Amino acid sequence: MASRSWFIAGSALLLSFRLAFGAKGPHPCTETDYYYEYTECDSTGSRWRVAIPQSHGSCIGLPEPVRGTECTFSCEAGEFLEMSAQECTQCAAGTYSLGSGIRFDDWETIPSGFSSLATYLDNGPHGDDSTTCNSSSWFPQGSYLESNRDECTVSLIYAVHLKKPGSVSFDYQYPDGNLFFEFFIQNDQCQEMDQTADKKWLKLTSHGEWATHTVNLKSGTNILYWRTAGILIGAKVVKPVLLKNVHIEGVAYASECFPCKPGTFSRTPGSSSCQPCPRDTHSGHGASSCTPCNTTTLYAPEGSAECKARPPCSKKDYFQIHTPCDLEGKTQVTYRWVEPQICLVDVPGAETLPPSGDREPCPPCNPGFYNNDTATCSPCPPGTFSDGVKACELCPAGTEPAVGYQYKWWNVLPTSMKTSCFNVGNSKCDGMNGWEVAGDHIRSGAGGSDNDYLILNLHVPGFKPPTSATGGAGTEFGRISFEFEMVCTADCELYFMMDVNRKSTRVVASWEGSKVRQSYTHIMTKNASVSYTWAFQRTNQASDVRQNVNNVARIYSISVSNAVDGVSSECHTCALLSQPSGSLCVPCPPGHYIHTSQCTECPPNTHLTSHSTLGPEACKPCGPSSKSNKEHSRCYSDCVFSYSENNVSLSFDYSSLGSVGTLMNGPSFTTKGTKYYHLFNISLCGGEGRRAVCTDNVTDLSSADSQKETGEPANAVETLICQSTIIPSSGRGFHTALSSQSISLADTFLGATVALTLDGVKARPDLFPQTTNKVPDVNFFYRSLEVTSSCDKGRNVVVTLRCNPDRSTQGELTVPSQCPAGTCDGCTFHFLWESSGACPQCTSTNYHQIEGACKGGLQDTLYVWTEPKRCVGGVSLPEKKTWPCESMDFLVKMGATIGAFTAALLFSITCYFWKKNKRLEFKYSKLVMSANKECELPGADSCAVMEGEENEGEMEDEVVYSKKTSLIRKLKAIASRGNERSYENVQLNSSQSNGLVWG
Repeated sequence: MASRSWFIAGSALLLSFRLAFGAKGPHPCTETDYYYEYTECDSTGSRWRVAIPQSHGSCIGLPEPVRGTECTFSCEAGEFLEMSAQECTQCAAGTYSLGSGIRFDDWETIPSGFSSLATYLDNGPHGDDSTTCNSSSWFPQGSYLESNRDECTVSLIYAVHLKKPGSVSFDYQYPDGNLFFEFFIQNDQCQEMDQTADKKWLKLTSHGEWATHTVNLKSGTNILYWRTAGILIGAKVVKPVLLKNVHIEGVAYASECFPCKPGTFSRTPGSSSCQPCPRDTHSGHGASSCTPCNTTTLYAPEGSAECKARPPCSKKDYFQIHTPCDLEGKTQVTYRWVEPQICLVDVPGAETLPPSGDREPCPPCNPGFYNNDTATCSPCPPGTFSDGVKACELCPAGTEPAVGYQYKWWNVLPTSMKTSCFNVGNSKCDGMNGWEVAGDHIRSGAGGSDNDYLILNLHVPGFKPPTSATGGAGTEFGRISFEFEMVCTADCELYFMMDVNRKSTRVVASWEGSKVRQSYTHIMTKNASVSYTWAFQRTNQASDVRQNVNNVARIYSISVSNAVDGVSSECHTCALLSQPSGSLCVPCPPGHYIHTSQCTECPPNTHLTSHSTLGPEACKPCGPSSKSNKEHSRCYSDCVFSYSENNVSLSFDYSSLGSVGTLMNGPSFTTKGTKYYHLFNISLCGGEGRRAVCTDNVTDLSSADSQKETGEPANAVETLICQSTIIPSSGRGFHTALSSQSISLADTFLGATVALTLDGVKARPDLFPQTTNKVPDVNFFYRSLEVTSSCDKGRNVVVTLRCNPDRSTQGELTVPSQCPAGTCDGCTFHFLWESSGACPQCTSTNYHQIEGACKGGLQDTLYVWTEPKRCVGGVSLPEKKTWPCESMDFLVKMGATIGAFTAALLFSITCYFWKKNKRLEFKYSKLVMSANKECELPGADSCAVMEGEENEGEMEDEVVYSKKTSLIRKLKAIASRGNERSYENVQLNSSQSNGLVWG
């Protein structure tokens, strides 16, 4: 190994000589002609110090390589490694060193080693690049870097080689969630280092607040990436990320000390940092002291690099206050200069301080306070209340104080509030009051320059719902309401923000431009420590800064209910009283109301909605097809719905649809072409343990301790219906899909019905394709308690369940084609859920029977569903039934036997009558013969034919030829003989008569 080190040192020396002798007119080397570097460490941890010429061939006689210090060697902060002696030396005054670290805090230009790379990897819907990113970059702003504001993906890159494990830390501002901001690290193989989500994705900060982020680094090469990408859903411009004070620890040594930047100084040698110059002083580059300004005509804020001329005083240089009430109960308006005063009064065009106003009676104390005869307002003791005019009184028996804040008189700023002015690039407004009290309102101040944030903050340590509310709805722990107006002749914006448990700040609502006097309310659905912030900013001031006083926001009143450290202005009746005890309320068990001084449980399928109403009226019935939980705190559906109309009853069981339905619709594209999707999670029934959850994996990530405290994902929305915005990973160069802007669309189940309207929420069947299905659609109605600036009554959701046998049990969720975001007005969302699981439960009317053939004396009866089948679950098909039967062969045989018997019987009867006819014919013949012998008449005297004689001849003919006639004719002949007595016959002697008869 030692030979290898000697080889490296010799190679370096040879290279030095070659470079030196290659130049024309070489001269002996001096200390200014070269600098020292260490070779790479070998496997034993050794290295060599070699001399490197400043320019090739400029001199001869470079120092020979010598063995260097150990690779783990480093200097302390305030020292640097002097390479000639290879010893740590203190930095001179006016410079500083971090020892084994480096710091970047001067951003007049992008420091050496940093690079900014802009890309736009996402394509528009037609496959073409929808924007160019040539002008997108990180921009130096003197004391900080500013990111891009567009939809380009811009990376700030810095590579550093660490000799030992170290860390990187930096300060940042990240006020806008529409701009994704991530920090990650790669090694020299461009492989991303393992990082947890809370180290990779940066937390949002409140407006004007700097946060610090620190990540550990491994030894070796570390490539640092600060990456931003805007998502412009709408035309609103995003606010950039600001970055400063990048500090890296773990480098082997500092080879030199860094000079102090302008506006700072280091007075003593061996400094590890530079201090800012005091006010009204300035310094240049590498200063060891600060130079005072001529305060008569010049001024300089703290940390200034130069003195500035004092401007003439204007209206923005003073502010108005109300003096505290004196012993006579009087106050007056006075004016004071903003401290420190930098403007000049005795110059042309300067404003003078207005005279104080007349002494006027002090306004009353705010509700919950009283005048203690010391000219100040004091809070009422616990258990008492006051309207601000009268003295504090005890709450009557059976009542309790309603604690909170009610600020409507602004003589002095309440102790629970504070105000400030902040501008990231200008400290001029740091000493100004951001907001000024003005009697019946509080208003934004003048500010110091463009883009100042005028901050008003109210801290609430927690919420304590009244005892009467124990066991109630539980969805509201408290609420904040304020009344405000905005007057803007230029561009201005008011933000209302909230910081829960001091984890992160998010914008709840914002307003731009002039706004008439109006109210806004935000409901707290969890008990936590909260800081509410109002930030007013003039984003584009008028050319005359004195007109800033005309661009103002006014807040007339602020009220917070159920604040832990609040005061009481009234007393509430103990709606759930068990036994009154002075000013205390003993609560009833959950889900109970007070009735005749006794705790009474709410009836089934009702939920407790009022904590100040006595009697059953405090319990409100749940909506159609919903029921209350055990505590009667809220209503939910058990996924069973019944419907009856025109003697037709249908029963639906939607439990087969699953606990949560998911829909990702899109893609949609922003105005710059960024692709994004809307993800909806829907908990149809909303029972216990079946809530929908939407989680952000990008911004506002809380620590693991926060998750342990709450038992919930730190940045998750858990409700009935929620929505997230999804950015696909393939589009913007991110390594995973981004989920952000998660919001709750509905947290209250109103009920389910086939009607189109419920509790003011209207379904829109015209938004979806019509169906010929005879099964009616069932509409589930939901509502959100949280109001927004655009939805002053909260959001509503209608989920329409439609029976479709062609779909799977889970089915398919869709949104209206003309409203791809799920809503046409931004406040009411509509979804269609088609599924076979949405069909009614089967009954006996949904199947019919089929009888089989009789085989072997047995016949089967089968039961089949009526097609198309539009039912699920319910009754099952009956089992196959078998019945005894008579087969077809037996019937044929029986028929043949009966036929044969009938034929034989008919033949026998025919024979019988034929024989009988023969006998009758014989007897008749004998009778005729006998008659002719005994009754012969004499010969005829006449040949005339007498009446009836013709018939007689015929009769004789019939007798003669009877052998050839039928039985019927013979019977007829016998009957006709009976008529002979009515005729007068004369027997004629004929020789043929006998012959005719016998012949």
